[in-house]
Amino acid sequence: MEKTISPGLKATFLAGSITAGIFGLIYTLVPEAYQNLIGVPIKQSAGVTAFRQLGVAYLALAYAGWMSSRETATDMVKIAAKMVTVWMVLGAIVMLWCLFSLELPVIYWLYFAIFAGFAVAFSVFYPRG
Repeated sequence: MEKTISPGLKATFLAGSITAGIFGLIYTLVPEAYQNLIGVPIKQSAGVTAFRQLGVAYLALAYAGWMSSRETATDMVKIAAKMVTVWMVLGAIVMLWCLFSLELPVIYWLYFAIFAGFAVAFSVFYPRG
C-alpha cells in the first residue's frame, strides 16, 4: 500500500510554491526596481542577469512545489522534498553568513527567516520510510 503525503507536507509545498513564485516573478521581471526598493541597487548588467536567472530558478521551484502539493503518494515527492530541504538549509546558512560578513539592509533577516522556516518545515514533514 502506498504511503500518502501528510497534510503538513502538502501545506509546506504549497506555501513554498507561493513564496517562490512571488520572488521568482519579482526577480525575473523587475530585479532593478526591487533591489532599489530594498536599498541594494544593482550596478551592473551582470547583476540583472544573475537576478533574472535566480528568478527563473525560483519559478521552477514554485512549479515543482505546486505539482508536489497536488500529489498523493510520498514516492512521487521524495526527491523534490529532499532537494527543497537542501536548498533551504544551505540558503539559510549562506544568508546568515552574508548577514554577518556584509552590510545588508534589515530585510535580509526576513530572507533568512524564510529559508530557515522552510528548512525546519520540510525537515519536520519530510516523508520517511
